[in-house]
Amino acid sequence: MHVQSFTVYDLLVRNAGCFPGRCALVTEGGDPITFAGLLQRVDALAAGLAGAGLAKGDRVLVVAQNSTAYFELYFACARQGIVPYPLNWRLSADEVARSCARARPRALVIDEAYHEVLPEDGAGLEDVIVRAQLDGEPRDGWIGFDQLRTPPGEASDRPEVAGDDPFAIIPTAAVDVVPRGAVLTHANLVASNLQTIAAMELVPADGNLLALPLFHIAALGSALAVMHAGGQNVVMPRFDPAEAVRLIDRHGLTFMSDFPPVLANVLDQAKEQGSSLASLRIVNGLDAPDTIERLHAETRADFWSGFGQTETTGWVTVQRFRERPGAAGIPGPVCRVRVVDDYDRDAPAGAPGEILARGPTVFQGYFGQPDVNEYTFRGGWHHTGDVGRFDSDGYLHYVKRKPEKELIKPGGENVYPAEVESTIVEMAEVSAACVFGVPDQKWGEGIMAVVETADAGRLTAEQVIEHVGSRIARFKRPRHVAFTGSLPRDESGAVDREAVKAEWAATVKP
Repeated sequence: MHVQSFTVYDLLVRNAGCFPGRCALVTEGGDPITFAGLLQRVDALAAGLAGAGLAKGDRVLVVAQNSTAYFELYFACARQGIVPYPLNWRLSADEVARSCARARPRALVIDEAYHEVLPEDGAGLEDVIVRAQLDGEPRDGWIGFDQLRTPPGEASDRPEVAGDDPFAIIPTAAVDVVPRGAVLTHANLVASNLQTIAAMELVPADGNLLALPLFHIAALGSALAVMHAGGQNVVMPRFDPAEAVRLIDRHGLTFMSDFPPVLANVLDQAKEQGSSLASLRIVNGLDAPDTIERLHAETRADFWSGFGQTETTGWVTVQRFRERPGAAGIPGPVCRVRVVDDYDRDAPAGAPGEILARGPTVFQGYFGQPDVNEYTFRGGWHHTGDVGRFDSDGYLHYVKRKPEKELIKPGGENVYPAEVESTIVEMAEVSAACVFGVPDQKWGEGIMAVVETADAGRLTAEQVIEHVGSRIARFKRPRHVAFTGSLPRDESGAVDREAVKAEWAATVKP
């Protein structure tokens, strides 16, 4: 093993040595686990994974709600060089099947509720040698997750795992129908942790509410950063605003991550419970300015915002929101960020262009897609597909997504219009569709579909919405549907997206 290697597992070993009796994790049942205890549990699980035949580089497909075991799995895999491949538990069976075909996992770890989303024909799962169920009575051919843990004292081989080895493959939006898997290395997570610790001044006394789902880099990154600083994480299997307020107050939690409508719901519940959320000092994420102002007016916490992606292991620019409302912050301590024109030339201050990033938080590439990686990393920079501008003081301002990578983010989820459009066009009555994001007071951004059909009277908005929900994840359903006999088109015959937005977006009230 190289003398400069430091992995995600190493940060747990370090903390178990520095803070053995400090609380690292509070389980769903409220039981505390110390850093020393967590290391023992992780080592037992890692030994069990190795004993079951899993080896360095093997992928573990996970479909599950948050749990202590899920969080421990990340560390056990890190010890062995095994690679978690977590999926959004709201994906449809067809979407999971496509991800299985790309991931080619050697192990499955799921909650009991998600058996039905796995491919019935086993396609993409031919190499699976371990099937573990996190909760409930295991089905035939499956084992209970805790059965994987090896009894104390039984040693297992630990392969050499380096900082540039994959830590996890986190799926991003389905830009080309199948979600791309962003390969994040141990070094990516360690650098991102240290950047967050430095920017937000995290200390061992901090505690994180682990409420956002662990398949999302916002949840995983925040949890690891707080743990790296020596702080604790309190696990929420699924977000519940009333319980979130109780947990923050009971455990004196200082940190939480946010996508709409999480923060607004927490503030509403705090008011109802008569809580001032006295311990909370950091809310990290994206939200509407009005909600952020509520946080500042009703608590002592600061809202932190920025620009980042799964591919950059979270933020590459960051700031306290109140420093410059509307901006996305300045580049982090280990990030280089540029804004360039269509020829990759630096754009002057105030001029929009594509956001490029470089540094140790930038991912290793998309799993199994070398051609895409070559294009994404051209010129030695990660091309984000997002458009921004720098002001004269060096603050980045987000503008929009590039047309070829247009993205809608309802409640922090990633939805590519092309995926929804292709699903709508499956309907016999539909000749074309244009899908785009519109402001939404609750979710931040909503999905609108303008559907081209020869006879609008034969098709209802409810039919379109339900068709989409039956074919792909239900969070990708349009909230607004309009019909037209002919969509605007450009000279090439392609749907003119900007013309469609100009005509129909204003018909939707946030």
